[in-house]
This record gives sequence, C-alpha cells and structure tokens, in this order.
Amino acid sequence: QTFTTPQFFPSVQICNQIWMTKNLSVRTYRNGDTIPQAITPTAWRNATQGAWCWYNNDSATYAAKYGRLYNWYAVNDERGLAPEGWHIPTLEEAKQMVDSLGGKEYAGRKMKTTYGWHNAFGYGNGSNTSGFSGLPGGYCNEEGGSNSGAYGYWWTVDENDNYTAMTFDLGYDFESTLNQYINQFDEEDINEFTMFLDED
Repeated sequence: QTFTTPQFFPSVQICNQIWMTKNLSVRTYRNGDTIPQAITPTAWRNATQGAWCWYNNDSATYAAKYGRLYNWYAVNDERGLAPEGWHIPTLEEAKQMVDSLGGKEYAGRKMKTTYGWHNAFGYGNGSNTSGFSGLPGGYCNEEGGSNSGAYGYWWTVDENDNYTAMTFDLGYDFESTLNQYINQFDEEDINEFTMFLDED
C-alpha cells in the first residue's frame, strides 16, 4: 500500500476513540517517500533510519497475517508513518482505552482476537468483545522474529528516556495489558502497532 491512492482502514470505536483493527502495512511515509525494507536481521540491526520488515523476513507466511513491522526511526520520522487522518497513539491514549475496558487487569482478554494465541495457564485466545482485534505479532530483532503467537507489542509515540520508548502489550499467558519500555535502537526495536484516529 502507498499513500498515493485513497485508503480505507477497518476501525472500531472504543469509548470516545477510534482504533484501527488491522495492523498497518504501508511502504511509504505520508508524503510518499519510500520506507526502506530491512531484508536481513543484520540490516535490521544496523538500520540508522526508518525501516520495515516482515516477521522472520517471511512475507509468504506473515504478510497478510501481521502486516509490516516498523522500527522506532520510522515511528518517529517527521514525514509521518500514520496515514492522513490517523496518528500513532500516546501512552495516555492507550491507557484511556484500557481503562474504558475495565482497567489493565481485565482489558487484555477483551482486546485479543479469538484465534492465533498460544494456550497456556488457562489463557490464550481472547474474547475480542472490544473489537480491537489484537494479534500476537511478536517483534523483530537482530536474530530474526520472536514471540509470534505469544505476544503483541504496539508502539506509542512516547519516549521513556534517550534510549527507550513506551509500548502497550498483550500476551498469551495473562489476561491483563502491560505498559513497558522497549529499547529504541538495540535488539527489541521493532513492533507492530495499531493507530488511533487523529480527529483534528
């Protein structure tokens, strides 16, 4: 997908927010500039600008399932990774959604899809009663893909410090949601994400 043609993204209203229900998978920034693809784990690890990759660099298996995964440089690029009318959420916006779903202890099950999650400890798939449709897309690092089927990670625009940025996460082995910081530039520096509608 590019931004040169109209795009219509599936979405759901949760409280007073509109969220995409499918992971972003674009090849260009909002202004039309191409986002480079990192074809190997080494290229991914050494990237010093915005980049995307397929989980495990396997488009045949994962392109339709999880979409493209983006590094922090792409998320933070001033050209805009989000399509017109959308923006990458702040941590506060993610927390507002979670609170509207009963708080972090209960929101996870409501946000996870009813399929695709590993089963453990009596957990696994969710009910998706929120319509958020969170998938366990894992992440990419210098060794390839990791945690597919187990965890989903979504970027926010908020930095924790000069080296890490905040995400919100779902897991197969718990029913809650987590907020944590992910290293921007080292191993765990890419995650799939869903974006909140910019109503300005």
